[in-house]
Amino acid sequence: MRDLTTGNIRSSIWSMAIPLITASFVQMAYNMTDMIWLGHLGSECVAAVGVAGFYTWLCNSLSFIGKVGGEVTISQSLGAKKFKQARAYANQAAMLSLIISVTYALSVFLASPLLVSLFSLEAHISDMAVEYMKIVSFGIFFTFNNNTFSGIYNGQGNSRTPLKIVATGLVTNMILDPLLIYGLGPVPGMGTAGAGIATTLSQMLVFGIFTARLYWRKSPIGHLRFIVLPRKRFMGRVAALGLPVSMQSGLFAMIGMLLGSMAATFGYIGVAVQSIGAQIEAITWMTGAGFSTALAAFVGQNYGARNFERIQKGYRYTLKLALSIAGVATVVFLLFGRQLFRIFVADDATLDAGRDYMLILAVSQLFVSLEAVSAGAFNGCGRTIPPAVTGISLNLLRLPMAWLLMRIPELGMNGIWISITVSSILKGVMLRIWYGRFRATGYSYRSTADSGPGNKSKGTILRPFGKMYAIASRLWQQ
Repeated sequence: MRDLTTGNIRSSIWSMAIPLITASFVQMAYNMTDMIWLGHLGSECVAAVGVAGFYTWLCNSLSFIGKVGGEVTISQSLGAKKFKQARAYANQAAMLSLIISVTYALSVFLASPLLVSLFSLEAHISDMAVEYMKIVSFGIFFTFNNNTFSGIYNGQGNSRTPLKIVATGLVTNMILDPLLIYGLGPVPGMGTAGAGIATTLSQMLVFGIFTARLYWRKSPIGHLRFIVLPRKRFMGRVAALGLPVSMQSGLFAMIGMLLGSMAATFGYIGVAVQSIGAQIEAITWMTGAGFSTALAAFVGQNYGARNFERIQKGYRYTLKLALSIAGVATVVFLLFGRQLFRIFVADDATLDAGRDYMLILAVSQLFVSLEAVSAGAFNGCGRTIPPAVTGISLNLLRLPMAWLLMRIPELGMNGIWISITVSSILKGVMLRIWYGRFRATGYSYRSTADSGPGNKSKGTILRPFGKMYAIASRLWQQ
C-alpha cells in the first residue's frame, strides 16, 4: 500500500501511471495478439473475432461498476485513514463483481447467435464469430473479476502487482495463440476457436493468481473475503460511483457495435478496418486510461485527506504527460497509418481503407487524452457523473452524424470515422471546461470517507422523502 498524500507529486503519479499504462497495453495486447495471428488466415477471420470483441468490450465496461467504485471508495477511505471501511468496500466491490459477471457471461453464451446476427455478415463469418463468442463467454467471468481485483490494488496505491499478474497472462496467451490457432504436432489447428481458448485459459490463470494473493494472504487493509453478504450501504456506494462510468463505457461499446454494423454495409473490409483501427488507436486511449486511473487513485487519497492544492498540481502534471504522448501518437498515425495496418493484414483494399482511418483519427488524439485525464480527476473526487454525462451525450451524437456523413458519396465509409473524431474533440473540450468550473468551487463536496457508517448526515426537512431524496441529493452533489 502506497500513501499518495505525501511526498513528491511527480514520483507519486509516475509510480502509479507507468504500471497502469503498461497494464493497459498488456490488456490490449491480448486482442492484438489474436488479431495478428488470425490476420495471416485472412481479413474474414479478423472480422469474426472483431465482432465478438464488441461483447468482450461490453464486459470490460460492466466491470467498471466494481472496479471504479472500488478504486474510489478504497482510496478515499485510506486517505481519511479509515482502514476498516476500506476493507469493507473491497469485499463489497468483489461481491458485486461476482454477481454481475456470472449474469453477463451466461447471457452472452446463450444469446451469441442473435448478437452476431446484428452485423449481417456472410454465413461462414457469422459461424466463426458465434463459435468464438461461446468459447470466450467462459472467460468473461475471469476477465470481469480480474478488472475488479486490479481496482482493489489501485485504490491502495499499488499498481505494480496487477501489472505483474496481467503480464503473466499475456505471456501465456502469446504462447498458446499460435499453438492452438495453427496447431503443432498432436495439437490440431483450430483457427478462431483456438484464439478463444487461448484467451480464456490465460484469463483463468490470471484469476487464479489474483485470488491466491488477495484472499489466501492478508492484504495491507486486512483479511479480505470474496464471498460476503451484500451490505446495502457499502455495495450501494460502490455501485453509485461505478455505474455512471460503466454506463458511459457500455454505451460507448454499444455505439461501437452500431458503427460496426454501419461499416459492415461496406463489406468485411469495413468491419476489419474498424476492428484493427480501434486496436491501433487504443494506443492513445489506453495511455490516457492509465493516466486517468493513476490520477483517480492520487486524487482519491488526497480528496479524503483534504489536500486540494496537491490535487490540482497532480492534475496539471498528469495532463502535460498525457498530451505529450498523445502528440507523438498523432504524428505516427499521420505518417505511418498504412504501415501500422500492414502488421495485421496484407490485402491492398484493407490497407488503403486503414490508412484513411488513421489519418482521420489522428486529429482527435490530443482531445482523447484531455478527456481521459479530466475524467480521472473527477472520478477521484467521487464525481463520476460529469464524465458520464459528457461521454454519453456526445458519443450518441456519433450515430446520426455517421449515418448522414456515410451517405455523402465523396466520404462513404470515412464519414463514420469523421463522426468519431468530431465527437472526441467535443468531449475533450467540454469535460476540461466542466472540471475547471468544479475546481473553482474549491472541491466543496462530500467524500466517500464522510459517508461511511457512523457519519450520517444532519437532519433535514426533506428526509421524510427517504430514498427519493437520497438519490436526488447524490445526483445534485455529483
